[in-house]
Amino acid sequence: MRRILAVDDDNDILEVLQFILEDSGYEVETLSDGRKLMDVIREKHPDLILLDIMLGNMDGRELCKTLKQSIEMNDIPVILISASHNIAAPLNQDGAPNDFIAKPFDINHLLNKIKTHLKAA
Repeated sequence: MRRILAVDDDNDILEVLQFILEDSGYEVETLSDGRKLMDVIREKHPDLILLDIMLGNMDGRELCKTLKQSIEMNDIPVILISASHNIAAPLNQDGAPNDFIAKPFDINHLLNKIKTHLKAA
């Protein structure tokens, strides 16, 4: 079973994501604090990460860049999610996420993006 790590500081969104993804056959880990991200990745070994841009006082784009620059973690697909940012243009830059989804997102669109990136991984 493929494992997805969902990171968002909004627990309601995490609950919805967990329900949707588990219902679609994924094992789901959730995290509401970006400061614990690297430790959780090392412990849980996710196959894909859904990462909110606005994580309280942290920036998901910076966390993504750190992941993508890490030799041990750079192969994990990262999909950034945000209601307040649109980063579709800089997706090809160094340290960029594999994809971006704007909130509110369509469930089928989200699931299709996840399937696409898990197949490519």
